[in-house]
Amino acid sequence: MLTLIGAVIGLAAWSLLIWLWMYVQRLPAMSRAGLKPQDARFPGSLDILPDRARGAADNYNHLMEQPTVFYAVALAIQVAGHADNLAVKLAWAYVGLRVLHSLVQVSVNLVLARFALFAASSLVLAWMVIRELMTLMG
Repeated sequence: MLTLIGAVIGLAAWSLLIWLWMYVQRLPAMSRAGLKPQDARFPGSLDILPDRARGAADNYNHLMEQPTVFYAVALAIQVAGHADNLAVKLAWAYVGLRVLHSLVQVSVNLVLARFALFAASSLVLAWMVIRELMTLMG
């Protein structure tokens, strides 16, 4: 039986890894900057941290945005019983592109590379949605 669950769990696991990386970067950076946890109570208050610490946090936030649509779409396709070979490949392509986006953002943070990966993942997600809509509409 083909399933999209692996891709859903894979992206969730990646998100948790980035969450961990965010704190591995952020906590020492806050300490070096002399910031206390309460200093982070307002959005933007940690903008003084180095790029590495900010990039990990920004990427974690990105993984809480569009991927939520992916989770809903992938699970809807699975529940509808439409998880064929192409659906599974598209789901894993989306996950792979999001992982690559993360790796760029937490390392070299080249905006054009990030944008290209984001655009590609968005197109894959759109393909999944349109394909499922066409299947549902018969």
